Amino acid sequence: MSDTERRSEFLQSLSSYSKEQQAKRWEGTFGEFLEQILPADPLRYARTSHQYIWDMMCWYGSTRSDEGESVTRYNLFSSELFGVDEAIERVANYFKAASEGSEVGRRLLLLLGPPSGGKSSLVTLLKRGLEEYSRTDEGAIYAIKGSPIHESPLNLIPFSKRADFENTYGVRIEGELSPYTRAILHEHYDDDFTRMPVERAFISEAARVGVGTYAPHDPTTADIADLVGSVDLSKVAVYGDEGDPRAWSWSGAVYAASRGLLEMIEILKVKREFLYLLLTLTQEKNVKVSRFPLIHVDESIVAHTNMAEFHKFLQEKENEALLDRMVIVQVPYTLRYPDEARIYRKLTSATPTFREVHLDPHALRVAAVFAVLTRLRESEREDLDLAKKVRLYAGEDVEGISQREVERIQGEHPDEGMDGVSPRFVVNALAGAISRSERYSLTSMEVLLSLKDTIESDARMDSKTKKRWVDLLVTTRKDFYNRWVKEDVHKALFVSFEDEAHELLDKYLDEIEAVLDNRKVTDPITGEERDADERFLRSVEEKISISDSGKQSFRQEVVRKAMGAYKRGEKFSLSSHARLREAVEQYLFEERRDVLRLVTSSARPDEETRRKISAVEDRLVQDYGYDEHSAREALNYVTTLLSQE
Repeated sequence: MSDTERRSEFLQSLSSYSKEQQAKRWEGTFGEFLEQILPADPLRYARTSHQYIWDMMCWYGSTRSDEGESVTRYNLFSSELFGVDEAIERVANYFKAASEGSEVGRRLLLLLGPPSGGKSSLVTLLKRGLEEYSRTDEGAIYAIKGSPIHESPLNLIPFSKRADFENTYGVRIEGELSPYTRAILHEHYDDDFTRMPVERAFISEAARVGVGTYAPHDPTTADIADLVGSVDLSKVAVYGDEGDPRAWSWSGAVYAASRGLLEMIEILKVKREFLYLLLTLTQEKNVKVSRFPLIHVDESIVAHTNMAEFHKFLQEKENEALLDRMVIVQVPYTLRYPDEARIYRKLTSATPTFREVHLDPHALRVAAVFAVLTRLRESEREDLDLAKKVRLYAGEDVEGISQREVERIQGEHPDEGMDGVSPRFVVNALAGAISRSERYSLTSMEVLLSLKDTIESDARMDSKTKKRWVDLLVTTRKDFYNRWVKEDVHKALFVSFEDEAHELLDKYLDEIEAVLDNRKVTDPITGEERDADERFLRSVEEKISISDSGKQSFRQEVVRKAMGAYKRGEKFSLSSHARLREAVEQYLFEERRDVLRLVTSSARPDEETRRKISAVEDRLVQDYGYDEHSAREALNYVTTLLSQE
């Protein structure tokens, strides 16, 4: 497709979208609304804000693993937020419980977590989700036309007729008209509510419909009018009375958020009177301003703040009552390095600087491992160091520790992830590494060095923290990067690696079955029977530090997984057991390390050696995500590692 055709197709799609949106608009009187719209689904048009948000989340869909996984993943957030599924599920549970009419709906939702941890992004996705949902048939929402708080048309039903309405439509009405709408109804429609105009509303933060946002700039000068408005002196001259609701400025964030969601940024920085107003609004669904009776406003309030402000708030005893009226959900940094790397990829993908630079396949992963290490606490178990903990949290196999124990290990330190390196810190270090690079290529080692420079030049950190974080960079290199890069080079060097590895796997399975069944092994060449090759088994197992006392349980685990695959009609392969795959790869690597040294360490390589080096580099580029520069650096680095062993 040519550029001209692509542009034409895009313009057509825009035109179709515009026509579709216009077709969804509806206007009429309240009487027409009762006749044409409401009978189709009365419950849908009487939803509270909590019910509406919960329905929106369900409309986007969710997934739950069939493998006993306890966390539900909501599609609304899945492409933007990574590694905080537990926090998102707690937010979802809040809206689910509130939508069912429980007391949870009378509490303010407070997201608590470290800077750059995803709190703002989570709320932004809720807001964008509401905007999109309101444009669907399932999310259709109707409001009194001209109402500054776009209130539900059902509020027009007089209190004396609401019992009959409930008997007729099966819907209970809890709201009441705002002073503004009541004045319009009286003056322009002679209190004939059936003539009151109604329209379909579309939630929009930009248009201040169904979404409101408040961020305190200077707490000392903050005016509560930013939330609930004030007298508009320019209109007083028109209506002649400050008490006329039409002379009131309905521009406050509370009114904009009516029927939807109010986001309160850094909520604990505001004055206490702000908090009391918000908590009363959440609990009673009304606000009180001067000159008017209580104003009914139905909206969900989601606030967020950082740990420093929260600890300061806790120290003031008079805030205990306020805390009791909040539902607090912690949104920590992720402790899974694959998810952390996805965050970096998302943050850098939209930046032209990063799009122009090649990152080697482990550059983001090493940064992610380092970040997770800074967020962890030492385990009470002596056999579980931080490096193993990183692997365990990432779902990788760790000798002697089952994935079933992860929840208990996490329970040792519930505050893990609430501090440490932020994604923004890492991305800044990556940007620094790119700016210093003379080529459009960045290796994992250059990333680690840039992180080291960023740490040492950070004036906010004390020397103890700097030393600890630099030590964690060393851990990242030794326990993770060294292993990853050696595997890449090894596989690139030996084209037949996969075939050899599977042959070795089959041999290992045959030998352990013979050991466990206490039987002989038939030699495939001579046909003679012999004892199982215990030396071979141990040479493989020792590559991943399986102790002599632990070999039996490890072998039994391998056989169980092999039998499980067989029963499911699947072939047991290297991908079926991560630790065994690692052992096999290390075994083959050890067998051929001398060949690798010979190929890569010649000061003046001959033509044959140069050809082999070039072949390895080409394979690293073609199959493993390197470019020419990073492939050469990886090969040199592995050569250095081998010379030290």
